[in-house]
Amino acid sequence: MDDSVNAPRRETQRVSDRVAAQLRALVEERQLQAGDRLPAERTLAVQLGVSRTALREAIAQLSSHGLLSARVGGGTYVAEPAARARQAIDEPLAPYLPLFQGDPEYRFDVLEIRHALEGAAAWHAALRATAEDRERIARAFATMMDAHGKDDPAGEASADADFHLSIAEASHNLVLLQVMRGLFDLLQTNISQSRERLYTSPRTFSPLSDQHREMMDAVLAGDPARARAAALAHLEFVHTTLRTLDENEARRARASRLPSSTVDP
Repeated sequence: MDDSVNAPRRETQRVSDRVAAQLRALVEERQLQAGDRLPAERTLAVQLGVSRTALREAIAQLSSHGLLSARVGGGTYVAEPAARARQAIDEPLAPYLPLFQGDPEYRFDVLEIRHALEGAAAWHAALRATAEDRERIARAFATMMDAHGKDDPAGEASADADFHLSIAEASHNLVLLQVMRGLFDLLQTNISQSRERLYTSPRTFSPLSDQHREMMDAVLAGDPARARAAALAHLEFVHTTLRTLDENEARRARASRLPSSTVDP
């Protein structure tokens, strides 16, 4: 391939990289803090001596890294630390979302991670939850219960995830909280897939509701061992029940492929 064809693209890339470095330096020199607004695009382009196109590319680059936050029609801001942390988690996960959405087996990978995260979250939440945290957990539980039976799987899944995240928030562990939030889309996918098969049956909805209530009660009671045990028991029940449902469905599918028996008259 003729290198001259790719030269303009490489040159543009080099310019945007240089402008991104200038923007980083500007933030440091002016000691801009999270939430501070950068000068207007036109002003910045003049100050840096670059085109507005190169400037926009540099801003987009830094935004993708979670360092800046560009608001349409509202300017460019230094990103909040939480936003930067979530971006650092979300970006590597993004390519995997189609896998979780398209292959049900990945649900079990998510459940294994949830065992590690939510057991710890429940333990620390029981130790550290404030009065405000407890109120938020109780509200999230009530919302989740109220969402059942309204023929809105997406809303029900969102309420379920919000309940689990309310416990993670009460852990007051910033790293744990950011990882849980970064996995939110993954959890949404996992919970949506699970709910379609678990919550439509009274035989599974009742124990799941009891398990969520036990998680809430243990955290509100300030009992970390009980809270962790409740979280792990809940996830183990989900894991085992889904496996059983999968096996039963596969068995029925195999049976449906068998030739039907015929009896001669």
